[in-house]
Amino acid sequence: MERLVRGAMTPSNPVTATKVLIIEDDPNIVDLIRSNLRVRGFDTVVSAGTNVLALLDAEQPDMVLLDLMLPEADGFELCCQIRERSTVAIIVVSARGGEQDKVTALNMGADDYMTKPFGIEELLARIRATLRRTRPAAEVPAEPAPVWIGIDGLRINLASEQVHLAGAEVRLTPTEFALLRELAVNRGTLLSRTHLLRRVWGQAYETETEYVRVYISRLRAKLEPPGGQPLIVTRKGTGYLIPAEGHHVAGADSPDLADRGRPPQAD
Repeated sequence: MERLVRGAMTPSNPVTATKVLIIEDDPNIVDLIRSNLRVRGFDTVVSAGTNVLALLDAEQPDMVLLDLMLPEADGFELCCQIRERSTVAIIVVSARGGEQDKVTALNMGADDYMTKPFGIEELLARIRATLRRTRPAAEVPAEPAPVWIGIDGLRINLASEQVHLAGAEVRLTPTEFALLRELAVNRGTLLSRTHLLRRVWGQAYETETEYVRVYISRLRAKLEPPGGQPLIVTRKGTGYLIPAEGHHVAGADSPDLADRGRPPQAD
């Protein structure tokens, strides 16, 4: 049975509480997550896997914590459906710990993946890191930055975080945009996976190499026309780059296996 639970705000967050939709059927895990979020000022909504899309529209959460093994829904399919409807941050929290499960969830649009059992402090750290990435606070840049970057038929507006390809808007998730921005701002520079993980995901994600591979693949699926010149070049075992203007890329290495896939788009 679906339950809705709203958490109280704290003095440290007196105006608007961050809202988390918890999709989980184990009441013990629900209570653990919900109680720890509530004391930190989060607002929580709980579902066992039913009416999730209706809740998504009605509650407009800032984040979804999603279990994959639900009694009345397929977690992977649900992840894909959520991503098709919204750019909300999604962290999968599942007992399925295989690498392929993680890659599949990321391909379906998840921003992060945690394996049960988990420590509550790790979960809270992941939530904070994901929210910083998907809902960044306004910062004053250290030096003037361009308002937009043009790469052939691609136009990237750094201020509004909008992307247009051949005049048509392409919807990217916040994580996809953050990765594209890092590559575009450093156009012509080879960026290692470690660098990208630190800059886009954070210091704690330095070993999560599949995150970069999957999200590079997602960007390619959305931004590289079939048969056209690659936007993002892989230097196998080294990193990735967007070639500098006029740079010839015919000698680029082949993408990794995970980079060749064309996952479902997150529009």
